[in-house]
Amino acid sequence: MKIVEAALKKGASVTALDTFPAGIGQLLHLASNRNLNIVFKDVRDDLSRELAGHDIVVHLAGISGFPACNAQPAVAKAVNVDATASLARALSRDQLLIFASTTAMYEVAPSGTVDENTPVDPVGSYTSQKKLGEVACFDAHEKTVAFRVATVMGLGPALRTNLLVNDFARKAVADRCLVLFNADAKRTFIHIDDATRGYMLALDSPDRLAGGIFNLGDESLNFSKRTIAETIQTYTECELVDSSLPDRDSRDFYVSFDKIRQLGFRATRTLDQTVEELVRFYRVLPPGRDITGYGVA
Repeated sequence: MKIVEAALKKGASVTALDTFPAGIGQLLHLASNRNLNIVFKDVRDDLSRELAGHDIVVHLAGISGFPACNAQPAVAKAVNVDATASLARALSRDQLLIFASTTAMYEVAPSGTVDENTPVDPVGSYTSQKKLGEVACFDAHEKTVAFRVATVMGLGPALRTNLLVNDFARKAVADRCLVLFNADAKRTFIHIDDATRGYMLALDSPDRLAGGIFNLGDESLNFSKRTIAETIQTYTECELVDSSLPDRDSRDFYVSFDKIRQLGFRATRTLDQTVEELVRFYRVLPPGRDITGYGVA
């Protein structure tokens, strides 16, 4: 919902369409804004009426992450692939579609650097669905921008505690122990505030981005899980344990963000700043407290 707030600050008229499974509390501070229209609806519904008249459609709806997709495979496909294709087909040719894709689709690239031209053929449930959704958007709607977003971290109004940095920080505070699987595997990260700035880039300069795929992040935030854990350890009393068991999530890649950097984008929030804010928050959170409606775990 950071994107809703940022767009409103720019003076845009915004429709926030969602089923709000975590509750609508995250929008209450914006509800009095006359430029905000809140719609309770599912992305799997017929949205042709709701989509009409909007210059830009930011498609963030989805079942996110491989555990959630594996737990509900039929629902995940219906939301991430089928509903995405339907939404793209419902747009007029002049509307800009911004699709929230993911760098996770690079999956395993142990040598070299991946960029937007790297062939991707993901096999995981979540990653393959995001790839199919991305393809469906471009096939159905020429004026599409796909942001392959790095793993988001940091505090936000709809805090996701299961994202790696957020999850590690929470476990370090609550359990004082982090178990690392495939600790030297690399991934890429971005603070939620910087991710929001990236989306605003498309809103500000739609013609420069339309028709393109962009990795959204910064090379300075490519890290191994070990580096993440060791950074968190400097802010907490936390033991690190290397497990010999394989990681169920095998992602391992180093991502180039040169393409979006040429448009002037750079991350402003560092890993240390993010870890510090997360640890400060988790230290005051009562154990077991439900943060988002999905539960802490």
